[in-house]
Amino acid sequence: MFDLNLTVWIVVALCAVMVGIAKTGIPGVGILVVPLMASVLPARSSVGVLLGILILADLFAAGYYRHNAAWSHVFKLLPAAFAGIIAGYFGLKVVTNEQLKPIIGIIVMAMLAINYWHTKIRGEEAPVPTQWWVAVGLGFLAGITTMMANAAGPVMIIYLLAMRLPKIEFMGTSAWFFFIINWLKVPFSASLDLMTVESLKLDLMMLPFIAVGAAVGILVLRKIPQKAFNTLVRILAAAAAIKLLF
Repeated sequence: MFDLNLTVWIVVALCAVMVGIAKTGIPGVGILVVPLMASVLPARSSVGVLLGILILADLFAAGYYRHNAAWSHVFKLLPAAFAGIIAGYFGLKVVTNEQLKPIIGIIVMAMLAINYWHTKIRGEEAPVPTQWWVAVGLGFLAGITTMMANAAGPVMIIYLLAMRLPKIEFMGTSAWFFFIINWLKVPFSASLDLMTVESLKLDLMMLPFIAVGAAVGILVLRKIPQKAFNTLVRILAAAAAIKLLF
């Protein structure tokens, strides 16, 4: 088991709660988890621990939204996402802990910038993109970012918002996409020693916190003002990502 102090335990437990919330109710909150985990654990270890937490949270989300996925979008994204996972796998083979922290910070900042740009475009009633390269490009980007930093959430937010799915279909499609994609990452992560027996023990200890977060996400989905919440999450995520850069 990792030699963790009380602060690290609190941060990891908080991240587990936020992952649960992100998976069932407020997807934007997940962007904050990546830099927080990497700030208290070795960068490579944080990727493996977080993947286990994400998979456990996926079980709650996929189960709750089992009838709500828009499978046509899932199938469009998966081939390119798998190609991105392979690209990210080879990238991680040559990246050290010291190099990975700023990479995670840059990825998060880039995703926040893209998310902000998309929000502005969406406000102008942009047409739903139907070009094949949209799903291929965003799917591949999701694959790379999820393999290297578990940071594909904003990519999926951008894609699903662009498709203008109803809220429940939005959550269901995201839940099932990540349920599949995170399991596809397991053999690659294990071969890189990102996921280990020790990291899985820590993940299982976080299960109660994940369950609490999943329940909270379901309860508050329709109550929190989304625009104000997303603004706060962007600010906090940017601050955490900047910390990783320096």
